[in-house]
Amino acid sequence: MFKKKLATAITVGALSLTGCAAATEGAPAPEAAGPKTSASATPATTGKASAAAAAPKAAAPAAKAAASKAAAPASKIVPAAAVQAPAATPAPAPKPVPSKAPVVVQPKAAPLANTAGATATSGKQAATTLGWGPTVAGDEFSNAGAPDPAKWSVYNGKGHAGKGLRSRDAVTVGGGTLTIKGDAAGKTGGMSAKFARQKYGKWETRMKVAHNDPQYHPVLILWPDNSADAYSGKCWEIDYAEGNNGPGRMSFFNHIACRGNGKVHTYAKNVIDTRQWHNYAVEWSPTKITGYIDGVKWYEDTTPANISNVSMHQTIQLDWFPSGTATTPSQMDVDWVRVYK
Repeated sequence: MFKKKLATAITVGALSLTGCAAATEGAPAPEAAGPKTSASATPATTGKASAAAAAPKAAAPAAKAAASKAAAPASKIVPAAAVQAPAATPAPAPKPVPSKAPVVVQPKAAPLANTAGATATSGKQAATTLGWGPTVAGDEFSNAGAPDPAKWSVYNGKGHAGKGLRSRDAVTVGGGTLTIKGDAAGKTGGMSAKFARQKYGKWETRMKVAHNDPQYHPVLILWPDNSADAYSGKCWEIDYAEGNNGPGRMSFFNHIACRGNGKVHTYAKNVIDTRQWHNYAVEWSPTKITGYIDGVKWYEDTTPANISNVSMHQTIQLDWFPSGTATTPSQMDVDWVRVYK
Protein backbone atom coordinates (compact mmCIF):
# COMPACT_ATOMS: atom_id res chain seq x y z
CA MET A 1 0.00 0.00 0.00
CA PHE A 2 0.92 3.59 -0.03
CA LYS A 3 3.23 5.13 2.59
CA LYS A 4 2.96 8.79 1.83
CA LYS A 5 3.14 11.90 3.94
CA LEU A 6 1.00 13.78 1.46
CA ALA A 7 -2.45 12.99 0.24
CA THR A 8 -2.73 11.70 -3.29
CA ALA A 9 -5.60 11.87 -5.73
CA ILE A 10 -6.45 9.46 -8.49
CA THR A 11 -9.24 8.75 -10.88
CA VAL A 12 -10.30 5.14 -11.24
CA GLY A 13 -12.88 3.36 -13.33
CA ALA A 14 -13.96 1.00 -10.55
CA LEU A 15 -13.35 0.97 -6.80
CA SER A 16 -11.08 -1.66 -5.39
CA LEU A 17 -9.55 0.30 -2.51
CA THR A 18 -12.68 1.53 -0.81
CA GLY A 19 -15.19 0.01 1.53
CA CYS A 20 -18.95 -0.01 1.12
CA ALA A 21 -21.42 1.35 3.59
CA ALA A 22 -24.59 -0.46 4.40
CA ALA A 23 -28.05 0.95 4.45
CA THR A 24 -30.54 1.09 7.23
CA GLU A 25 -33.05 -1.74 7.18
CA GLY A 26 -35.54 -1.26 4.37
CA ALA A 27 -33.32 1.22 2.49
CA PRO A 28 -30.67 0.76 -0.22
CA ALA A 29 -27.23 -0.16 1.15
CA PRO A 30 -24.76 2.73 1.02
CA GLU A 31 -21.36 2.24 -0.51
CA ALA A 32 -18.35 2.92 1.63
CA ALA A 33 -15.12 3.54 0.63
CA GLY A 34 -9.47 6.82 4.15
CA PRO A 35 -0.55 10.39 9.38
CA LYS A 36 3.39 10.95 10.52
CA THR A 37 4.10 14.34 11.50
CA SER A 38 6.89 16.48 12.41
CA ALA A 39 8.23 16.61 15.92
CA SER A 40 6.50 15.35 19.04
CA ALA A 41 3.03 16.58 19.83
CA THR A 42 2.00 17.54 23.34
CA PRO A 43 -0.06 14.72 24.86
CA ALA A 44 -3.56 15.81 25.77
CA THR A 45 -6.19 13.79 27.58
CA THR A 46 -9.18 13.39 25.29
CA GLY A 47 -11.41 10.57 26.53
CA LYS A 48 -14.96 11.07 27.63
CA ALA A 49 -13.81 12.91 30.74
CA SER A 50 -12.38 15.83 28.72
CA ALA A 51 -15.70 16.38 26.97
CA ALA A 52 -17.95 16.14 30.02
CA ALA A 53 -19.13 19.70 29.65
CA ALA A 54 -20.15 19.12 26.04
CA ALA A 55 -21.79 15.67 26.47
CA PRO A 56 -21.98 14.38 30.10
CA LYS A 57 -21.94 10.65 30.68
CA ALA A 58 -24.33 8.66 32.87
CA ALA A 59 -22.86 7.88 36.25
CA ALA A 60 -21.46 4.50 37.17
CA PRO A 61 -20.90 2.58 33.87
CA ALA A 62 -19.37 5.55 32.12
CA ALA A 63 -17.10 6.46 35.05
CA LYS A 64 -15.91 2.89 35.21
CA ALA A 65 -15.25 2.85 31.44
CA ALA A 66 -13.37 6.14 31.59
CA ALA A 67 -11.21 4.89 34.45
CA SER A 68 -10.49 1.69 32.55
CA LYS A 69 -9.42 3.58 29.42
CA ALA A 70 -7.33 6.03 31.42
CA ALA A 71 -5.32 3.14 32.75
CA ALA A 72 -4.62 1.77 29.30
CA PRO A 73 -0.98 1.24 28.32
CA ALA A 74 1.00 3.73 26.26
CA SER A 75 0.34 3.95 22.54
CA LYS A 76 2.11 5.51 19.65
CA ILE A 77 2.01 5.93 15.94
CA VAL A 78 4.51 3.44 14.69
CA PRO A 79 6.53 3.41 11.48
CA ALA A 80 5.33 1.06 8.80
CA ALA A 81 8.10 -1.45 9.48
CA ALA A 82 7.07 -1.78 13.13
CA VAL A 83 3.38 -2.45 12.57
CA GLN A 84 2.53 -6.10 12.96
CA ALA A 85 0.15 -6.31 10.05
CA PRO A 86 -0.13 -8.70 7.13
CA ALA A 87 1.85 -7.67 4.09
CA ALA A 88 -0.16 -5.30 1.94
CA THR A 89 -0.98 -6.33 -1.61
CA PRO A 90 0.31 -3.76 -4.13
CA ALA A 91 -2.50 -1.58 -5.42
CA PRO A 92 -3.52 -2.22 -9.03
CA ALA A 93 -2.69 0.37 -11.65
CA PRO A 94 -5.49 2.92 -12.12
CA LYS A 95 -7.98 1.92 -14.80
CA PRO A 96 -8.85 4.30 -17.60
CA VAL A 97 -11.74 6.62 -16.79
CA PRO A 98 -14.37 7.55 -19.40
CA SER A 99 -13.98 11.05 -20.78
CA LYS A 100 -17.24 12.20 -19.21
CA ALA A 101 -15.90 11.52 -15.71
CA PRO A 102 -15.12 14.68 -13.72
CA VAL A 103 -11.48 15.73 -13.44
CA VAL A 104 -10.00 15.22 -9.99
CA VAL A 105 -7.53 17.75 -8.68
CA GLN A 106 -4.94 16.51 -6.24
CA PRO A 107 -5.99 17.53 -2.73
CA LYS A 108 -3.59 19.24 -0.39
CA ALA A 109 -2.65 17.66 2.92
CA ALA A 110 -0.43 18.25 5.92
CA PRO A 111 1.63 15.55 7.71
CA LEU A 112 0.47 14.22 11.06
CA ALA A 113 2.17 15.05 14.32
CA ASN A 114 4.28 12.36 15.94
CA THR A 115 2.44 11.28 19.07
CA ALA A 116 5.04 8.80 20.25
CA GLY A 117 4.96 8.53 24.02
CA ALA A 118 1.31 9.53 24.31
CA THR A 119 -0.95 7.34 26.41
CA ALA A 120 -3.79 5.32 24.94
CA THR A 121 -6.25 7.95 26.13
CA SER A 122 -4.31 10.92 24.79
CA GLY A 123 -4.34 12.55 21.39
CA LYS A 124 -5.88 15.92 20.81
CA GLN A 125 -9.36 16.48 19.46
CA ALA A 126 -9.87 18.62 16.39
CA ALA A 127 -12.88 20.14 18.15
CA THR A 128 -10.66 21.37 21.00
CA THR A 129 -7.67 22.37 18.88
CA LEU A 130 -9.77 24.31 16.37
CA GLY A 131 -12.38 25.67 18.79
CA TRP A 132 -15.47 24.07 17.27
CA GLY A 133 -17.58 24.96 20.30
CA PRO A 134 -20.34 22.86 21.89
CA THR A 135 -21.67 19.66 20.36
CA VAL A 136 -25.05 19.78 18.64
CA ALA A 137 -25.61 16.01 18.60
CA GLY A 138 -23.85 12.68 19.07
CA ASP A 139 -23.62 9.63 21.32
CA GLU A 140 -21.37 8.89 24.30
CA PHE A 141 -22.58 5.25 24.42
CA SER A 142 -23.57 5.41 28.09
CA ASN A 143 -26.34 2.80 27.80
CA ALA A 144 -25.94 -0.98 27.76
CA GLY A 145 -27.13 -3.61 25.30
CA ALA A 146 -28.21 -2.50 21.83
CA PRO A 147 -27.39 0.98 20.51
CA ASP A 148 -29.95 3.63 21.49
CA PRO A 149 -32.83 3.15 18.98
CA ALA A 150 -33.65 6.85 19.21
CA LYS A 151 -30.20 7.62 17.80
CA TRP A 152 -29.30 4.70 15.53
CA SER A 153 -30.75 2.33 12.93
CA VAL A 154 -28.81 -0.94 13.15
CA TYR A 155 -28.36 -2.84 9.88
CA ASN A 156 -29.95 -6.25 9.47
CA GLY A 157 -29.49 -8.05 6.15
CA LYS A 158 -26.93 -8.94 3.53
CA GLY A 159 -23.38 -7.66 3.85
CA HIS A 160 -21.37 -5.42 1.54
CA ALA A 161 -21.89 -6.38 -2.12
CA GLY A 162 -24.30 -9.09 -0.96
CA LYS A 163 -21.55 -11.06 0.78
CA GLY A 164 -21.74 -12.15 4.38
CA LEU A 165 -24.35 -10.82 6.77
CA ARG A 166 -24.95 -7.64 8.72
CA SER A 167 -26.56 -8.72 11.97
CA ARG A 168 -27.98 -6.72 14.86
CA ASP A 169 -26.37 -9.02 17.42
CA ALA A 170 -22.90 -8.10 16.09
CA VAL A 171 -23.39 -4.55 17.42
CA THR A 172 -23.42 -3.98 21.20
CA VAL A 173 -22.89 -1.21 23.75
CA GLY A 174 -21.30 -1.73 27.16
CA GLY A 175 -18.88 -0.09 29.56
CA GLY A 176 -19.20 3.22 27.72
CA THR A 177 -18.13 1.76 24.36
CA LEU A 178 -19.79 0.68 21.13
CA THR A 179 -18.39 -2.61 19.78
CA ILE A 180 -18.92 -4.14 16.34
CA LYS A 181 -17.57 -7.66 15.80
CA GLY A 182 -16.97 -9.61 12.61
CA ASP A 183 -16.60 -13.39 12.68
CA ALA A 184 -14.73 -15.84 10.44
CA ALA A 185 -17.79 -16.36 8.22
CA GLY A 186 -18.40 -12.69 7.41
CA LYS A 187 -21.13 -12.04 9.96
CA THR A 188 -20.62 -8.43 11.01
CA GLY A 189 -22.56 -5.22 11.61
CA GLY A 190 -23.06 -1.53 11.16
CA MET A 191 -25.48 1.29 11.87
CA SER A 192 -26.72 4.65 10.64
CA ALA A 193 -27.30 7.79 12.73
CA LYS A 194 -30.76 9.30 13.00
CA PHE A 195 -29.30 12.50 14.46
CA ALA A 196 -27.49 15.43 12.77
CA ARG A 197 -28.87 14.90 9.28
CA GLN A 198 -27.48 18.10 7.87
CA LYS A 199 -25.64 19.80 5.03
CA TYR A 200 -22.16 20.86 6.18
CA GLY A 201 -20.74 20.62 9.68
CA LYS A 202 -18.07 18.86 11.70
CA TRP A 203 -17.95 15.29 12.99
CA GLU A 204 -15.41 13.65 15.31
CA THR A 205 -15.24 10.02 16.45
CA ARG A 206 -12.93 8.23 18.87
CA MET A 207 -12.14 4.74 17.59
CA LYS A 208 -9.74 1.83 17.89
CA VAL A 209 -9.57 -1.40 15.91
CA ALA A 210 -8.71 -4.73 17.53
CA HIS A 211 -7.89 -8.03 15.78
CA ASN A 212 -8.18 -6.41 12.35
CA ASP A 213 -8.03 -8.85 9.43
CA PRO A 214 -7.40 -6.87 6.19
CA GLN A 215 -10.64 -8.39 4.83
CA TYR A 216 -12.55 -6.37 7.43
CA HIS A 217 -12.77 -2.60 6.90
CA PRO A 218 -13.70 -0.51 9.94
CA VAL A 219 -15.13 2.68 8.46
CA LEU A 220 -16.60 6.03 9.56
CA ILE A 221 -18.76 7.54 6.81
CA LEU A 222 -20.86 10.57 5.95
CA TRP A 223 -23.65 9.19 3.76
CA PRO A 224 -26.46 11.07 1.93
CA ASP A 225 -29.79 11.31 3.75
CA ASN A 226 -31.66 10.88 0.48
CA SER A 227 -30.98 7.60 -1.33
CA ALA A 228 -31.37 9.40 -4.67
CA ASP A 229 -28.27 11.41 -3.80
CA ALA A 230 -26.45 8.17 -2.98
CA TYR A 231 -27.18 6.29 -6.20
CA SER A 232 -27.61 8.91 -8.90
CA GLY A 233 -25.90 12.12 -9.92
CA LYS A 234 -22.65 12.55 -8.03
CA CYS A 235 -23.09 9.64 -5.60
CA TRP A 236 -21.60 11.65 -2.76
CA GLU A 237 -19.84 9.79 0.03
CA ILE A 238 -17.18 10.89 2.54
CA ASP A 239 -15.24 8.11 4.30
CA TYR A 240 -13.27 10.09 6.84
CA ALA A 241 -11.59 7.04 8.36
CA GLU A 242 -11.29 3.61 6.77
CA GLY A 243 -8.91 0.87 7.82
CA ASN A 244 -8.52 -1.16 4.63
CA ASN A 245 -5.11 -2.80 4.97
CA GLY A 246 -5.03 -4.30 8.44
CA PRO A 247 -4.07 -2.66 11.75
CA GLY A 248 -1.32 -0.35 10.48
CA ARG A 249 -3.14 1.78 7.90
CA MET A 250 -5.86 4.42 7.76
CA SER A 251 -7.37 6.05 4.68
CA PHE A 252 -9.63 9.00 3.82
CA PHE A 253 -11.82 8.76 0.70
CA ASN A 254 -14.00 11.48 -0.83
CA HIS A 255 -16.21 9.88 -3.51
CA ILE A 256 -17.47 12.26 -6.17
CA ALA A 257 -18.92 10.18 -9.02
CA CYS A 258 -21.13 7.16 -9.72
CA ARG A 259 -20.49 3.87 -11.40
CA GLY A 260 -21.03 4.24 -15.10
CA ASN A 261 -19.41 7.67 -15.07
CA GLY A 262 -16.16 6.22 -13.87
CA LYS A 263 -15.79 5.88 -10.10
CA VAL A 264 -13.83 8.94 -9.04
CA HIS A 265 -12.46 9.87 -5.65
CA THR A 266 -9.70 11.79 -3.96
CA TYR A 267 -7.94 10.12 -1.08
CA ALA A 268 -5.17 10.13 1.49
CA LYS A 269 -3.42 7.14 3.05
CA ASN A 270 -0.93 6.87 5.87
CA VAL A 271 0.56 4.65 8.56
CA ILE A 272 -0.90 4.79 12.06
CA ASP A 273 -1.36 2.24 14.84
CA THR A 274 -5.12 1.82 14.53
CA ARG A 275 -5.11 -0.62 17.46
CA GLN A 276 -4.81 2.36 19.80
CA TRP A 277 -7.44 5.02 20.51
CA HIS A 278 -7.35 7.91 18.03
CA ASN A 279 -9.71 10.81 17.28
CA TYR A 280 -10.82 10.93 13.63
CA ALA A 281 -12.57 14.07 12.41
CA VAL A 282 -13.95 15.67 9.26
CA GLU A 283 -14.82 19.30 8.61
CA TRP A 284 -17.17 19.80 5.66
CA SER A 285 -18.05 23.27 4.35
CA PRO A 286 -19.27 24.68 1.02
CA THR A 287 -15.64 25.26 0.00
CA LYS A 288 -13.63 22.32 1.33
CA ILE A 289 -13.49 18.92 3.01
CA THR A 290 -10.73 18.48 5.61
CA GLY A 291 -9.70 15.38 7.57
CA TYR A 292 -7.95 15.29 10.95
CA ILE A 293 -6.40 12.64 13.16
CA ASP A 294 -5.79 13.63 16.79
CA GLY A 295 -6.39 17.27 15.90
CA VAL A 296 -3.87 17.43 13.04
CA LYS A 297 -4.88 17.93 9.40
CA TRP A 298 -3.89 15.16 7.01
CA TYR A 299 -6.36 15.48 4.10
CA GLU A 300 -7.96 18.42 2.32
CA ASP A 301 -9.86 18.83 -0.94
CA THR A 302 -10.80 22.36 -2.06
CA THR A 303 -11.85 21.63 -5.65
CA PRO A 304 -15.40 23.07 -5.97
CA ALA A 305 -16.71 20.15 -8.08
CA ASN A 306 -15.59 17.69 -5.39
CA ILE A 307 -17.53 19.20 -2.47
CA SER A 308 -20.79 17.45 -1.58
CA ASN A 309 -23.80 19.77 -1.39
CA VAL A 310 -26.49 17.40 -0.11
CA SER A 311 -27.59 16.62 3.45
CA MET A 312 -25.64 13.73 5.01
CA HIS A 313 -25.35 11.72 8.24
CA GLN A 314 -22.90 9.50 10.14
CA THR A 315 -22.61 5.75 9.71
CA ILE A 316 -20.33 3.31 11.58
CA GLN A 317 -19.53 0.00 9.89
CA LEU A 318 -17.27 -3.04 9.96
CA ASP A 319 -17.49 -4.17 6.32
CA TRP A 320 -16.37 -7.56 5.01
CA PHE A 321 -14.39 -7.80 1.77
CA PRO A 322 -13.69 -11.54 1.37
CA SER A 323 -10.61 -12.36 -0.69
CA GLY A 324 -10.99 -16.13 -0.80
CA THR A 325 -8.58 -16.71 2.09
CA ALA A 326 -9.51 -17.55 5.67
CA THR A 327 -10.92 -14.60 7.60
CA THR A 328 -9.79 -13.84 11.15
CA PRO A 329 -12.46 -12.52 13.53
CA SER A 330 -12.09 -8.76 13.93
CA GLN A 331 -13.49 -5.96 16.09
CA MET A 332 -13.84 -2.19 16.15
CA ASP A 333 -14.62 -0.08 19.24
CA VAL A 334 -16.01 3.46 19.37
CA ASP A 335 -15.76 5.58 22.50
CA TRP A 336 -17.98 8.43 21.29
CA VAL A 337 -19.38 10.26 18.26
CA ARG A 338 -19.76 14.08 18.41
CA VAL A 339 -21.23 16.49 15.90
CA TYR A 340 -20.60 20.23 15.75
CA LYS A 341 -22.26 23.03 13.82
